[in-house]
Amino acid sequence: MADQKVSNERKKELEQLDPFQENLLKAMTYVKEYKKQLILIATAVVLVAVVFSGVMYSFKRAENSAARLVSQALTKYAKANDPDKGYLAAKNDFQIIFTDYANTIAGRQALVKFAKICYEASEFDQSYKYYKQSLEVFKNEALMENFLLASLGHVCLARKEFEEAKQYFFQIEQGKTDLLKDEARFTLAMLYESANNTVESKKMYEKIVTEYENSMYKPIAKSKIDEIK
Repeated sequence: MADQKVSNERKKELEQLDPFQENLLKAMTYVKEYKKQLILIATAVVLVAVVFSGVMYSFKRAENSAARLVSQALTKYAKANDPDKGYLAAKNDFQIIFTDYANTIAGRQALVKFAKICYEASEFDQSYKYYKQSLEVFKNEALMENFLLASLGHVCLARKEFEEAKQYFFQIEQGKTDLLKDEARFTLAMLYESANNTVESKKMYEKIVTEYENSMYKPIAKSKIDEIK
């Protein structure tokens, strides 16, 4: 009888669902009840994945197209072997890039490249325009920002806008990054000197001598300090 009792109890235990089986049945019931909704959700997820994949492909294709056009424009410029002729040969290509691929990495970098081309062709107004746009695009990149500030400063010097040039070089001089800071201080020193402000000019020359051991401007700065004395 005892064996029969154990057998009956074991039979009851086996007839009961364990937690895993119970949850599985609940899940199957849920799936059956909400089959249409789950199909719609699955379809939406697949659609989002397809759209995202398409967007990424579009971005990559645009980036490749922009890079190819920039390369072609620079090749035209180089083949001209003359700044003025090169500017004329490449400017329309760059305009297409700025119109159609402004949001690509290659398109943004093209702003800087074309600004330099304009400067070398003495198209200073155009150069200023594209360096300003470049500065807005790369304003959060400290090293690039200093390069563009210096470029704008030199364009302003070419345009004889000395006070504005001073502002750009002063931003570099006061900035946290050392890139081109010795050049900025040297240019400021010359601008102060041309305005007969020998006190400020000497300060800038002294900063170059004391803070930039390997600067190409150091020997000139030392001789300028001696002249001011």
